[in-house]
Amino acid sequence: MEKGIETVMLVGHPNVGKTTLFNALTGRNAQVGNVAGVTVDLKTGHTRTPHGRKVTVIDLPGCYDLHGSSPDQEVTRRALTGEMPGIDAPDLAVCVIDATAIERQLPLALEVIERGLPVVVVLNMIDAAEQSGLRLDPVKLAEELKVPVLPMQARSGRGIIPFKQVLARPLPPPSTDFPWQSGSLESRQAFAMEISNSVVRRPDEATLNRTDRIDAVLLHPVFGWVSFVGIMFLVFWSIFSLAEVPMGWIEAAQGGISSAIEASMPEGDLRDLIIDGIIGGVGSVVIFLPQILLLFFFIGLLESSGYLARAAFLMDGAMSRVGLSGKAFLPLLSSYACAIPGIMATRTIDSPKERLVTIFVAPWMSCTARLPVYMLLIPMLMASGEGTWKMAATLVGVYAIGTLSAFIVARILRGKLGPDEAPSHFFLELPPYRTPQWSYIFRHLFDRGWAFVRKAGTIILAISIILWALSTYPKSASEDPAEQLAHSAIGRISAAIEPVVRPLGFDGRTGTAVLTSFAAREVFNSSMFQLFHIEEDADDEVGSRERLRNQLASETWEDGTPMFRPLAVLSILLFYIYALQCLPTSAVVAREAGSWKWAAGQFAVMSFTAFLASLIVYQVGTALGF
Repeated sequence: MEKGIETVMLVGHPNVGKTTLFNALTGRNAQVGNVAGVTVDLKTGHTRTPHGRKVTVIDLPGCYDLHGSSPDQEVTRRALTGEMPGIDAPDLAVCVIDATAIERQLPLALEVIERGLPVVVVLNMIDAAEQSGLRLDPVKLAEELKVPVLPMQARSGRGIIPFKQVLARPLPPPSTDFPWQSGSLESRQAFAMEISNSVVRRPDEATLNRTDRIDAVLLHPVFGWVSFVGIMFLVFWSIFSLAEVPMGWIEAAQGGISSAIEASMPEGDLRDLIIDGIIGGVGSVVIFLPQILLLFFFIGLLESSGYLARAAFLMDGAMSRVGLSGKAFLPLLSSYACAIPGIMATRTIDSPKERLVTIFVAPWMSCTARLPVYMLLIPMLMASGEGTWKMAATLVGVYAIGTLSAFIVARILRGKLGPDEAPSHFFLELPPYRTPQWSYIFRHLFDRGWAFVRKAGTIILAISIILWALSTYPKSASEDPAEQLAHSAIGRISAAIEPVVRPLGFDGRTGTAVLTSFAAREVFNSSMFQLFHIEEDADDEVGSRERLRNQLASETWEDGTPMFRPLAVLSILLFYIYALQCLPTSAVVAREAGSWKWAAGQFAVMSFTAFLASLIVYQVGTALGF
């Protein structure tokens, strides 16, 4: 009996819709991005032929060719040749090509065909090609390549059924009589240009399409940067303004639950644990979930529409000044959401030294875990009544400080490591602007939101309960809250570390909150909530955020001076910009860099920088009378 197709591998450039096709075939919700480096690992799923036979589908990392040395090229090359442990060579290689740019993407398909595997070429995004005036002849292209060619629009499902029909029976390997010179990149490119001219009918070149007209502004040497800054400012302004309503709902729900428990339970430690330790501690972090989701939404929107590829193009010149290529920008940009996928996305960088530098500076980009801390502190820098646009500008500044610092460190480290034996070359296709893939954006939002809630229900909950216990026991004979805190275990810890953090403008309680947040940055908010005894009041309509800020504003030092004057708040902000407070990130750094020395060095350098920056700013500012 003839063996059927059992394993299919999807290969292609970044941004061609491989992961969209993978999801359409397997029903999985892998992250879909419109920038290079989103798919950095093998994704495996299953589909079925029209006759019900099960077929394994493997989504390979996006890459531009198979002969480079970057991890994603190596993974793709080894997978296609059956050299990956536990994975056999595929029965069919599916080369996914963006139908709007076949002349640039055919060379990779030709390289796959040369390897002797059965191949099917998928012309994806065929509707985008038609809308831009391109007319393609898939039949003629199949005759030229001597392999099947299928037009498809994977996002809408168009072409999926014919594709599954192809999987129903095995395909023969391609002919070895290649009409191009095997092994020559130059020869493949020339052949690709030749056949693309014969199978693609283009509109009048004098007519600019929609993408060209938009790019004339967004990629302009001046207006492009103005647009970039404006878009970033609009994103941060929206985080402050649009999130207020859902944050108010969460705050009201938190207050209502606390009031109900207070009314239904007798006074005692158990009630205090539930209200102050659990609801107050976890709630002081969950309150910022809408702002985190908004940030992820805008990143997904810009990514899916095609704009982030333009941002990478704009940044290429700036990146080269610090010894990095534009390839490093996309991992660094991903690190604004979370440093872990950003570090993993460095696998697209073929220069080992540039990859190490990018891994080292990725956590300097302000991730969403820092956002709750920023959202708590930035309003404390503002005078009463100042608008959200000033807070948005401050948040832009906070992110800019981390980014510029990362570039400075990258420049220093790049000089220490010396030049590359094989410098990294930045090659990026600018995809056409597309309608955002709303279903994937919202699924990704749900995944990120659920991950945050899980974290709040595990790590943050555990730390909140521990902090409550440490701040409650041993009990003092005095009923004064200040006396009780000083007598408790956490009060003694705070007293012990205060001499170390006092030069930074922190008291012992703030220093303890900073210390606990090395387990998870978001814990700072719940720690401050408990350490400064912010209690729920059923008759108080002021939300927990304002209650905490009001309490901090009223705190004073022994001489009566305000403890949290703007200079002290700025000192805390700087500490959180620079400190590496994420153990999972260190574990990923050790794995990707191949040594725990890099992870330990990164932790030491970032912690020292955080301490030094806070110390200098607070001491110099104090000397100048701020």
